Parts: sequence; structure tokens; C-alpha cells
Amino acid sequence: MTEVRRRKGGRHKSSPHQRNGFTKGSSGQKENVTIFGWSIQQFLLNLSGIVLCLYIGFKHSWYMRQIHENNMWFSHIKEVEREISFRTESGLYYSYYKQMVNAPSITQGLYAITHDNLTEHPSTINVLERMNIYQEIVLSILYRILPLKNFLEPVFFYINSVFALHGMLVCSLFATAWMLSGSWLGGALAGCFYLFNRLDTTRVEYVIPLRESFSLPFLWLQIAAISFYLKPNIQKSREKFCIGLIMASTFLFSLCWQFNQFILLLQALALFGVWILDMVPAHKVRVVLLSQALSLFLVCLLQSINKMILGSLVMSFIPATFLLMYFKGDNLTPCTIPSRIFKVAFYSFSVLLLMLVFNLAAKTVLNLEADEHIFKFLLNKFGIGNPRDFDSRLYLCIEAFGFLQLDTYERMSKLLVFPLYVGTHLTILIVLFIAVMQNWSNHSYEEGLKDHPAKHSHLLSSRPDLAFHAVQTVFFGALAMSTLRMKYLWTPYMCILAGFGVADYKGWRCVLAKLRSNQEVVVQIARHLTSIAVLALLFAIALPPALKELEDLKEFWDPDTVELMEWIKKNTAPLAAFSGSMQLMAGVKLCTGRPITNHPHYEDKLLRIKTKELYQYYAKREPEDVHSLMVKYKTDYIILEDSICLAPSRGGCRLPDLLDVDNGVIPDSGKAEPGLVKSHVPRFCDEVRRQTPNYSKYFKHVFTNKTFRIYKIVQ
Repeated sequence: MTEVRRRKGGRHKSSPHQRNGFTKGSSGQKENVTIFGWSIQQFLLNLSGIVLCLYIGFKHSWYMRQIHENNMWFSHIKEVEREISFRTESGLYYSYYKQMVNAPSITQGLYAITHDNLTEHPSTINVLERMNIYQEIVLSILYRILPLKNFLEPVFFYINSVFALHGMLVCSLFATAWMLSGSWLGGALAGCFYLFNRLDTTRVEYVIPLRESFSLPFLWLQIAAISFYLKPNIQKSREKFCIGLIMASTFLFSLCWQFNQFILLLQALALFGVWILDMVPAHKVRVVLLSQALSLFLVCLLQSINKMILGSLVMSFIPATFLLMYFKGDNLTPCTIPSRIFKVAFYSFSVLLLMLVFNLAAKTVLNLEADEHIFKFLLNKFGIGNPRDFDSRLYLCIEAFGFLQLDTYERMSKLLVFPLYVGTHLTILIVLFIAVMQNWSNHSYEEGLKDHPAKHSHLLSSRPDLAFHAVQTVFFGALAMSTLRMKYLWTPYMCILAGFGVADYKGWRCVLAKLRSNQEVVVQIARHLTSIAVLALLFAIALPPALKELEDLKEFWDPDTVELMEWIKKNTAPLAAFSGSMQLMAGVKLCTGRPITNHPHYEDKLLRIKTKELYQYYAKREPEDVHSLMVKYKTDYIILEDSICLAPSRGGCRLPDLLDVDNGVIPDSGKAEPGLVKSHVPRFCDEVRRQTPNYSKYFKHVFTNKTFRIYKIVQ
């Protein structure tokens, strides 16, 4: 089994009146000298903030790299151990980078990936169509053309690139909190909250090659760009720059992660929400939605017309929203508030209904079934649908797809973030409600009948970006609470809003106005001193454990898997095909280059059917049945794991139990249920070890250690 053991010994360790650093001053006085449109004082303040932003981003990148090194001793272990450390999907994705780096030429490498017969033997697939691996292609090409080979191994270029992206992620959080609060101290708080709450804000140091490790930095860059774009009355040149950045970052985010469609759907829902509530101008909402649609369409083309993208809900929601915008128009018409509420409910129901109609039509035309397992999983998660569905139960039994655990709130409360976030977000939602009521009152039927023009200002007239963040955070929070893996969308928002809540200029001015102490100097002193005090308290609480963690030196240790991979490379033919657990097969492909029959990228219907058939060696099946399935998929060797075969039952979630239920058999430790019968056939994975004649004539035992057994298929 894999261990991380401790190593002996140690190693050498490696102006008070400025309200918003992103806007011009409001003094009204003419400046003699300006730099980029800022006075000298403003320029120095903004430069200080930018330097601090880059520094915190760099420190986060360095910290993640150092934690990874300390946990693995990555720079000193063998290459095969480094590769084994990339578990499950991570190993599969990294294998394509390795394949491209080691290819005779870039052209030959690309041809091998687009005509791949190693990943789903005996089928030949286009990996670029099926998986989001353009990042591996780009990094491998950069490594080949840049003068790096003499001093940097390919794996270090790969992992350092990912850590650098996460430095950019922290810079994006910093910039977003800075823009919202008007102070780079708010940005510093957001960045430090994110860094010190590492256990709940990121997992990049453990799963470097996962798709989210590449995509989330671009998502937060996009959110920062949207935040600036939604501000009212920004200069045309800056607006054009923001639109370009939104399009580029949305495209890169979409290109890097197969789950992009679900995140963009939540963002589209948030944009629809702030539009229908008349908080954000319709033309700006259309620009962002159009950026989403264009990005997804380009990704679809780059993935050789990936039908899952065309049949996604977000690609149906965007045209539904545009159609509704066309019929509704951009301007509010006078009506009473109850009528307005009815209209909002009607428009919301209409857009969802249109989305479902468009989506059903698209899936019918495209004959799309590849993503049905996701919707089955969602239905089963809330007790709807077939409770015995194998694919759904497989997901539900994975901890990462369970509900968000309560200890997340406890840890983030100890490090100050969660209480500050809750107070800030609730306040923003209350302000949003009041602003909506004010706006609707200003456009009420009675107001429209008056001779003088209706007032159009409300609490968030100058802060539509804040309304967007308030709504989008609700959607991200709901997703995170329902699916643990998605908490990395919500917790960064916690850091942003917590930093904003402490340092926001207008918030402090409003609070102090109630105390009749809202003079400019008092407001600035109060918010800056409070920000510094919170930062100091955070460092006092979080810095000592973080420094202590850097002194904890461990080493990657998995001798059984190393022995397995080395035996395969020395004792099997280069084209011998292997079958086993999805997680292990990714490592076999990466470490040995042998063809594999199945893998952990579970986003294809035929592959899901194939995997369930191959997994019958963990079920109660006759040897001839298992043999016929292995021959069907031209398997040469199967690798069995006692950690799966003999695992204790845990609420019906071990793989043999899932297979038994799917096969209509009562599990070993289960109770009789309607439709299930008792099987008298022994479990294949356990019985084959005895090599009795009725097993040995089909399966020849060729390798064993404490963890793995390999059997050669007798043809």
C-alpha cells in the first residue's frame, strides 16, 4: 500500500483620500503630472498594491511547491515513484504529456494522440476529442522548443507550470477583493485567507495534473475581469481590454476542464439573475454570455465537435436568455411591485422551460447519451431515480462527491474566514434586496404617472459588480454544499468577500455615519486599522503552524506498486494489454506504456459499459464468463487487488457489493432486498488465487506481492 513516511535528518530550506486604487482620484483638482492617468500619489499606492499582489501570488506558488516537495521528497525519488504519485486521473493526463515529450517529433506525437490505441484497447480513439488535454500538448511543445532539457527535467517543468498558474489564481483573488473594497489591504486579506486556509481552498499540491488544477486559475482571472467590466462608467479602452480578457480567460477555462459547462451554467444563471432584477445592464450581460457561448463553441471545434458541449445545459440556457431578452426589452416599464415580482417569476420559469426544450431538442438531434450518468448521479444523490444504478452508486460512494463536511466550516472559522464571510455575504444580500425594492419603486406605475422624471438611483447603482458576486456566490455555495469536490469554487469566494467586508470603504462610511463619525479621515483610519489588525491576528494564528508544516519532511513510499510496474516492463510484451481497476490502469499506462482496456476518465457511455463488464472479475461470476469477457476486449493480463476484493463492507459501497447488486445478487454482508437472489458462485477475484483446474485453464498466475496479483489470460 502507498505510504508517506518521515525521513531522518533534514535539508536546507530551500493618500488617505484614495478610495479605489483602480479609479482616478475624486478631488476634482487638476494634476500637473500623471502616470497612466493617475497622480503620482495614486500611482505609488497602486504600484505598492501590485507589488504586494505579485508577492503574495509568488509566495503561494512557492508554498504549494514546497509542501509537495516535503510530502514526497519529489526531487530525490525515482522517476517511477514520481509517476506513481500521480494517482488515478492525474496519472492518465500526465501520461499524454510524457508521451508528447518522448515522441520522435511533435507531429508524430500529435498523430499518436489523435489515433490512440493504448488508452481504450482494442479501440482506437482521438484523445483530444474525448479529454481536455490541450494543456499537456502546449506544455510538452514548450518544453521541446525552449532550451530547458539540460537543466530541468520534464516533470519539474510540468508541476512548476501548474504551481505558477495557482500563483496567478491568488493574484486574481487579490485583484477582485481590491476592486470591490477600494483598498489593496482587502486584496491582501483575500490572498492571505486563501493561502493559510490551504486545506479547504486548494488541493493542487496533491493532485497537480487534475483538470481543475489548470482551469480554476483561469476561472478566477475571468471573474476578476468581469468584476471590473461590470463597474459603471469605465473608460472605453479599459472596457475593451476587459472584454478581451473575459473572452480569453473563459476560453482557457473551458478548454482545460470537462466540467466547465456546469460552472458556466451557474455563472449564466447568476448573470440572468442580476439582469432580471435590473441590477446589471442587459448589454453587459449579453457580452459575458456571448463570451461563454463562443468559448464553448471553440472548445467544441478543437475537440473535433464534442457533442457533450453542444448538448450541455449552458449552451441551451444562453440562447433561451437571448430570446427572452429580445421579447422583454432592456428598459423597465412602469408597473406595481407585485406585478414586477410576478414578471420576474414568470421570466425565470420561462427561461428554464426554454432551456429544457432547447436541450432536449439538441440531445435528440445529436443522439447524445454520454452525459446521462451525471444526471442519474444528481437524481440519486437526492433520493430520486434507480437506487441500484451502478454508475450512480460508483460516484455516490466516492467521498469527494458527497456533501460538504461540517469540519470545513470549523477549520475556516478558526482561521477567521467563515464568520467574516457569513456576515459580509448576508449583509450584501440584504442590501441587494433593498436595492431591488428601491429600483422597482423608482419605476413603479404611480411614479411613472408623475410629471417629473422618476429617480433611477438605488443602493447598488454604482456597484452592479457587487450584486453579481452576491448572486454567483450563492450558486457556488449551493454546489459546494451538495458536492464536496466543488468546495474549491466556494471557499475562494469566502476569502474574497471576507477581505472585502473588512476593508470596504463604503461599508465603513455607512457604519460610521450611523455613529455620526463619517468624516473622511475617520473612515480611512478605521478601515485600514481594522484590516491591519485582522491581518496581524491571522498571521498570529496561522503562521506558526504553516512554518512548522514546512519543517515536516516525509518521503513517498509505495514499494509494491514500484515492484508491479518494474515487473510489467521487464516481463511483458510492449503491446500486451492490461485490465484492472480504473485507478491502477492510469498508472500502468503512464509507467509502462502498455495498452490498457479501461481508465478513470468516465465520460463516455461505451467506456462505462465496458468498465462494468471488465469489473466482473470482482463479482460472483464463473471463470468461463470472466474469460469470455477478457477475450472480448482482447485483454492479455488482469491485475487484481486484495484491497478491493477483500475490502470490508462499508454501507454497500465497496466495489464487489456494487457489482453484486447490479448483477441481482445479495451482497456478502447485505440483507435480502426485492429482486436480489443469493448466489452460490464464489467471488472470482478470491477463488482464482487457488488456481484450481477450472480456473487455471483460463487464468495463469504470473506475479504476486502483498498488494497485487497478475493473471495471464490463456487464449
